[in-house]
Amino acid sequence: MALSSKKHHREESLLELERKAWQDAGLVLSTTSNEACKLFDAALTQYATWANNESLGGIEGCLSKLKAADPNFTMGHVIANGLELIGTGSSVRLNKELDSAMRTMMTLSKSQPLTEREKLHVSALDMFASGQLPKACDLWEQILQSHPTDLLALKFSQDTYFYLGYHIQMRDSVARVYPFWTHDIPLSSYVKGYYSFGLMETNFFDRAEELAREALAINQTDAWSVHTIAHVNEMKAEVKKGLEFMKETETNWKNIDMLACHNYWHWALYFIEKGEYEAALTIYDNHIAPRCLSSGSMLDVVDNCSMLYRLHLE
Repeated sequence: MALSSKKHHREESLLELERKAWQDAGLVLSTTSNEACKLFDAALTQYATWANNESLGGIEGCLSKLKAADPNFTMGHVIANGLELIGTGSSVRLNKELDSAMRTMMTLSKSQPLTEREKLHVSALDMFASGQLPKACDLWEQILQSHPTDLLALKFSQDTYFYLGYHIQMRDSVARVYPFWTHDIPLSSYVKGYYSFGLMETNFFDRAEELAREALAINQTDAWSVHTIAHVNEMKAEVKKGLEFMKETETNWKNIDMLACHNYWHWALYFIEKGEYEAALTIYDNHIAPRCLSSGSMLDVVDNCSMLYRLHLE
């Protein structure tokens, strides 16, 4: 009996570990389910790194299991609805399922005690869903002022600034929290990559490439940092250097499914710059079109249309 009791106690303490980790990071999650916390972490990690982990069932699989683990976990609804809104460009006016999911989230948030941070997350999505994107960003910035390592607020704001074309805000949002992302914090090298992209978008090309290469030295599969360098080479008209870089690094990023298509698009762009249209079309046939057909991702659809149109113009 004593042994059984000890075993039960040990399992209980292990179940507390994941919830406690979020708490220790100053990012309390209002749920009693440790499994929900783990799945929230798994979904957020895949979103932050632009890669579906098939062994976990990808982001969709994790979100499905997350809702099953704790249907009343407000932040579980926040990440699911936020990814739908930001990832697909869906509108609550046109998507009844999303409209219903947003209403459920709002009702849940009012029926339970949440932290101030969680309440701001709910409000930010409410703003985004009603088309008030700059106001949504203001609320995410409010979160980041007091919780600079809130990766969900940082990533949602980054993507929304990108959609808005707010390049300076996209850069400065990361710049403000960057000192807090010390190397011991999981995924800190990816934050380095986000910062590098903002620097590139505001024409600090050399500093952007330096940071992106620092990020890649930590993690070679960081496809967003590869993306920054692809942009830098394009902006500096260093076509030969760009082609060599994409070829040298391809094996590192070709399986990062949410971004691989776009990086191949950048590769093809260099060939168009050189007037080597057959080479660009080969990349389109082998990589861009198949990924667009298999993923159905809006970003991949945009890459597909854009590449065909550029070739058409040529």
